[in-house]
Amino acid sequence: MDPDVLKRQAAARALEFVQPGMRLGLGTGSTVRHFIELLAERVHAGLNVVGVPTSEVTRADAQRLGVPLTTLEETPELDLTVDGADEIAPDLSLIKGGGGALLHEKIVASASAQMAVIADESKWVQTLGRFPLPIEVVSFGLAATRRAVEKAAVASGCSGAAQLRRGKDGHPFVTDGGHLILDATLERIDDPRSLAARLAGIPGVVEHGLFIDLAKTAVISGPNGVRIVART
Repeated sequence: MDPDVLKRQAAARALEFVQPGMRLGLGTGSTVRHFIELLAERVHAGLNVVGVPTSEVTRADAQRLGVPLTTLEETPELDLTVDGADEIAPDLSLIKGGGGALLHEKIVASASAQMAVIADESKWVQTLGRFPLPIEVVSFGLAATRRAVEKAAVASGCSGAAQLRRGKDGHPFVTDGGHLILDATLERIDDPRSLAARLAGIPGVVEHGLFIDLAKTAVISGPNGVRIVART
């Protein structure tokens, strides 16, 4: 099936979680774009919700489609965040950040009572790591930070190079927060908690793309339909 069709099916199912009056975290990425489009249809039909976008791209999409928005400063507690993922493990640990919004995504998800992750079947994996792990870093001391990231990976039982992400123009990719991103090619992360803890202890690391104990529900769409996986 067309991956875009699968993404929209997952987004449509996640829309069933949305109740009137909810304060929503709006993730970033192609699957979430479908969710925002479907949410906008409900809003125009009278649904009363407000959203906090996790990126400037999401903000622009929501504004264009007429979804009411707020900020975490105005609304610091949210009911539900709906977001995509680059990889989803059976325990609902995630790799996120392929779109570069991992810092804002994690802040919004952490401010939410629940997080639902939506994706097509290709994002479901038995073990995280094939997708390069995004790590948001400050520009100062970049070489030292990159070395520390690679050492942390080795100490956690996985190893690989951490490369500076660049845009299509060849210049370093800059996040909405003004930071850089290192993409660590690790292939297999057998102990995500250990790696997450080690990365969090590196001074130059702002945030990493391991989302652990945040997603409570995954909505996965495949050729055989949509399935719901709940974290126990």
